[in-house]
Amino acid sequence: MPENSSSPRTLPWVARPAARTWRCGPAPAAVRDFHAALPGYSPTPLTELPPLAAELGAGRLFVKDESRRLGLPAFKALGASWAVHRVLTERAAGGAEPGPVTLVTATDGNHGRAVARTARLLGQRAHVLVPQGVHPRAVAAIVAEQARVTEVPGPYDEAVRLAAEAATGPDAVLVQDTAWPGYERIPGWIVEGYSTLCAEIDEQLADEGIAEGPDLVCVPVGVGSLAQAVVTHYRSRPSGRAPVLMSVEPQAAACVLESVVRGEPVSVPTGDTTMAGLNCGTPSSIAWPYLHRGLDAAVAVPDADSARAAARLAALGVSSGPCGAAALAGLRAALTGAGADERRTALGLGPSSVVVLLSTEGPAANPHGTLGRSSPDRLKAVRRRDTVRGAETRPRIPEKGLRTSAPLPRTPRDS
Repeated sequence: MPENSSSPRTLPWVARPAARTWRCGPAPAAVRDFHAALPGYSPTPLTELPPLAAELGAGRLFVKDESRRLGLPAFKALGASWAVHRVLTERAAGGAEPGPVTLVTATDGNHGRAVARTARLLGQRAHVLVPQGVHPRAVAAIVAEQARVTEVPGPYDEAVRLAAEAATGPDAVLVQDTAWPGYERIPGWIVEGYSTLCAEIDEQLADEGIAEGPDLVCVPVGVGSLAQAVVTHYRSRPSGRAPVLMSVEPQAAACVLESVVRGEPVSVPTGDTTMAGLNCGTPSSIAWPYLHRGLDAAVAVPDADSARAAARLAALGVSSGPCGAAALAGLRAALTGAGADERRTALGLGPSSVVVLLSTEGPAANPHGTLGRSSPDRLKAVRRRDTVRGAETRPRIPEKGLRTSAPLPRTPRDS
């Protein structure tokens, strides 16, 4: 078992001091240039919050605010846009027949909406499968991007399995942000896309007079793709400080924490959580080697901690959803309660430390916190979802109990 793993009665936590010495290769430099050329691109804010730094005993604390990224309320557009670009470029180079393809994916909300938006802007089609528990408004936002949406009466891992099956047809491509043996190339492109976020942080910290980079980075984790990008960025630097990297998950779906504790990738059963975008039971196969070797610490938090963190960030002017606020919730949890001094030491956090929290989404990305997965209000909302922005979604019940909504009819401005 790794060093400093928690007992079942204490905070779900593990620390691995040796991770700071591990090194890997960098992400391709072409990714940042690609994003910089996209219409509407600009770096998202890196907001300094001195009150939080004082509360947590740090020197300076910054929040990377991904509530507005390329017109969407989460960071996922970075990975989807780069991966779809690579898919279409390689298809064209390989002599594929011209014409639109169907981009298929499973999602807890943000990734599917990003794939659907990218497909619409590029004149492609999208088919998005969503697991049980995704809020009706998040589903409606995907439908509004012209995507066909299938609601799966099961967890995220089941939606991924069905998406892979749906992508086996002609002119269909699976664009999934988790990997497994035999399906790793496209997820790798998605991870590369996230590297732009880290490059922006470097530049923004340098503008603040912190050229050597942060001392601690806290990243919310689902299957681990963003964390893989963060590990890749900071463990590939040839010089400068090697920051402590800590992952944060919901206690209801802590697959990365459990895998780190066991020293091998494992699947865990998932439960209800307002951190819907992090509700994943299996680490990505390509992320795991990076997380296993490059993460310094991992922690899991309850929904209530995430809600309190989101409220605190809002009071300080940062708009964050439950998943984005998980980074603050995880750091707070690590620095309070029994064993807090030991955890502070493991994180290397002192009065001169520079901390970066990745707030991966805004509230609009994940309205899940207002309705429980099985609540009567959610069921009523699902039944009411027969129109989106005034246009019929034409729901039907296909085989295997899945529920599908057809895309909105195209309008001249969308063509």
